[in-house]
Amino acid sequence: MKHHYLLPDISKPGRVGCTLPSLDVPEGSRPPEELLRQELELPEVSEVDLIRYFTALSKLNYGVDSGFYPLGSCTMKYNPKWHEDVAKLSGFAALHPWQPEEQVQGALRLMHELQEYLTEVTGMNATSLVPVAGAHGELAGLFMVKAYHQDRGHKGRTKILLTDSSHGTNPASVAMCGMETGVVASDDKGDLDLKSLDSMMNDEVAALTLTMPSTLGLFDPKIAEIARLVHERGGLLGGDGANLNALMGQAKLGELGFDYVQLNLHKTFSTPHGGGGPGSGPVCAMENLVEFLPTPLVAEEKGSYRFVAPTKSIGRIASFYGNFGVMVKAFAYARSLGPEELKRISEDAVLNANYLKEKLKPYYHLPYDRTCMHEVVFSGKKQKAKGVGTVDIAKRLLDYGLHPPTVYFPLIVSEALMTEPTETESKETLDEYIAAMKEIAGDAAENPDILHSAPHNTPVRRLDEAGAFRQLDVRWEMNGKKK
Repeated sequence: MKHHYLLPDISKPGRVGCTLPSLDVPEGSRPPEELLRQELELPEVSEVDLIRYFTALSKLNYGVDSGFYPLGSCTMKYNPKWHEDVAKLSGFAALHPWQPEEQVQGALRLMHELQEYLTEVTGMNATSLVPVAGAHGELAGLFMVKAYHQDRGHKGRTKILLTDSSHGTNPASVAMCGMETGVVASDDKGDLDLKSLDSMMNDEVAALTLTMPSTLGLFDPKIAEIARLVHERGGLLGGDGANLNALMGQAKLGELGFDYVQLNLHKTFSTPHGGGGPGSGPVCAMENLVEFLPTPLVAEEKGSYRFVAPTKSIGRIASFYGNFGVMVKAFAYARSLGPEELKRISEDAVLNANYLKEKLKPYYHLPYDRTCMHEVVFSGKKQKAKGVGTVDIAKRLLDYGLHPPTVYFPLIVSEALMTEPTETESKETLDEYIAAMKEIAGDAAENPDILHSAPHNTPVRRLDEAGAFRQLDVRWEMNGKKK
């Protein structure tokens, strides 16, 4: 059903959409006539139409608060709303970064304790909260690696090894750090190929960066052997902690042989993820890299808190001290759950992913048929053989009111469908997703046209996504006239 407030032009001359309060300052003169832009043609609408228009627009957005959001490798899980309320408390939200340390002791204590929590969860020795996104923390870690080797006189170590299933930000961060990228192959089980690593691990390599669990949703059982090989050849082992949701309370990255790891508080620790931020990407380090952490860290002495700079710090990589509001939510998350419940989060996330794996593997190709971690990667190869692509499956899911999983990634899986259910979804929600995926598999075999033309009941039908990406146009139009 279409409503008039969803039509392109709802403007009628003389209508007013808001009532302004009385001026509490002296009235000023209008700008000169030549500075007024009459050509804007701003719509004139009533207040009720204005409200209905924006409310209708808000209903077109899809988020984890409105439905299942199974994007793989992104941990799009429900975040308790009272954590938002905590972050909005005036004692936190009204702080200014230029206030003297003695006036913000509560905030500094929160940051210090959060540093300690993250250090404990990862099994590292220290944490910097400064990076403002996961990729930013990733970049900070690489700058630390570069500084570490230069400090030791090993200036020839200019290469970072990644896996062929790495997140896309990994090679981008390497390039921004002014280093070279090498790619280690995966074996037929989805793990890192030790022979490939052995052949590449020379005196040019500064570090190997691994996502653990991998973007294939798998835990590499050879991690101790990998760490030993890297360290014996003089390199460092870095961790992309985007998938920490699978490991909390189960395994510590420091004990697995990692020298540093970047985390995503906006994935694992209670800040809504998506829409471009805000994020937080703390970087945690073992003792050999602690002195290179980005500044500042928060130190405690006799009940007083202050900012400090590590002795060989890579310096400031962001304005001030990081995204403090995200830190507050992460702190509330950790405090409200405690060690046992943080452990249970990972258990439930892994259980949910394996439930999906077992229920759907008769219908979709499973490239790595083994116990997965927090996410499961299927392939649409069976459906592709009948002329139905993974994108068709994703579009058809929209007709069921479900957000599609990540598609066509990791790149090493043909027609990939990567699903992360997270721990916050119920069995009933997972069963609804499973039922939809089963029906779609049946339609792919018997009625493929319904998938080729999907979605059918969304406000916008299938788009030319490749064309939209290459010819981006975000200008507002009114009656077909560009503004």
